[in-house]
Amino acid sequence: MKDNELFKFLNDELERQNNSIELIASENFASKEVRELCGSILTNKYAEGFPGKRYYGGCVNIDNIETRAIELVKKLFNANYACVQPHSGTQANMIAYYALLETGDKILSLSLDEGGHLSHGSKVSFSSKYYNVEFYHLNAFGRIDYEGLKKKALEYKPKLILAGFSAYPFEIDYKAIKEIANEVNAYFMVDMAHIAGLIAAKELNNPLKYADIVTSTTHKTLRGPRGGIILTNSEEIIKKVNKACFPALQGGPLENIIAAKAQCFYEALTDSYKEYIRNVKENTLACSNEFTRLGDINSGTENHLFLLNTIDSYKVNGKDAQELLEEIGITVNKNMLPNDKEKPSVTSGIRIGFAALTTRGATKFDAINIADIIHDYLLKNISKEEAKIRVKNIVKNLKKVEEI
Repeated sequence: MKDNELFKFLNDELERQNNSIELIASENFASKEVRELCGSILTNKYAEGFPGKRYYGGCVNIDNIETRAIELVKKLFNANYACVQPHSGTQANMIAYYALLETGDKILSLSLDEGGHLSHGSKVSFSSKYYNVEFYHLNAFGRIDYEGLKKKALEYKPKLILAGFSAYPFEIDYKAIKEIANEVNAYFMVDMAHIAGLIAAKELNNPLKYADIVTSTTHKTLRGPRGGIILTNSEEIIKKVNKACFPALQGGPLENIIAAKAQCFYEALTDSYKEYIRNVKENTLACSNEFTRLGDINSGTENHLFLLNTIDSYKVNGKDAQELLEEIGITVNKNMLPNDKEKPSVTSGIRIGFAALTTRGATKFDAINIADIIHDYLLKNISKEEAKIRVKNIVKNLKKVEEI
């Protein structure tokens, strides 16, 4: 017996995904193998605790699966220790804070409007309620102001300095931040949720060489299921992390999702995945460069995303741009820009990423055409009908989502 109305909604979503151009930088399309494991019989099993130390019987196969996930992610990121149980990136961050900090301790991070994440100290997040958060900033070129970061750290004396962002299009100098952290005797934490796939493919530097603790999601550029992970090279820290994860903050792990995580780590170790990530960077750069050629203001990029200033380029705020583009089958998300004067619910721009569309086989020529469509439509150079036709001409050559 099934709820036919519910499955209709599911089919509607499949149609939407197949017939639209997905440019949300935090989304991707998981493989059939990952999806199969997400919906497997592993969802039936309770397994509180960790491999070899469970509070329930019947976990021998579960232990093998979770151990496999741990070993694969350690190999992927050259880490000594890993926790694969966090249910999401935000929960991974919560666990990391809980493991290393006391309530009221100081965190130094990048603010949401300059590319940080809600869980990095936003006033609407738990992180600002339980910890004292101060922010460092970007320079006039939209890059981290490392001198300013150092000055803030020396003044503020945080217990933890946080790097890794949700809307930062450039490489991060982990060595410089680690040196600052050492100078003020702070932990150095990296949230690599957005760029984990690029790090796995060695297209960006690995923060494990410098960071005390690294958190990530598994569903963005890693192309796995929705979930989180925590990595470290410190035995002392992983013990604290595991205790913070269970029993402090989470109950039974989602072993079906952990199995799917293991599959995505396995896929990320392949040569084909490395080629995929190279294509993601190529497509993102091609799209950004085309906007620049057209005279539109954007951040530029060194990874899988960039920010497009829609207020100054088209006299349209980010919220309206998002809604207008969705009407023609292009999905983006409104996003704050550095020193944004608009509210977070409105914003002055949008965030564009190519991890998802590249999974469907998009090329740099598609990326250039997409920039042209967005430019023409937001400037009202073409009608909605013409824009839809141009979108459809790109989509028809992409892989079907269910076939990935």
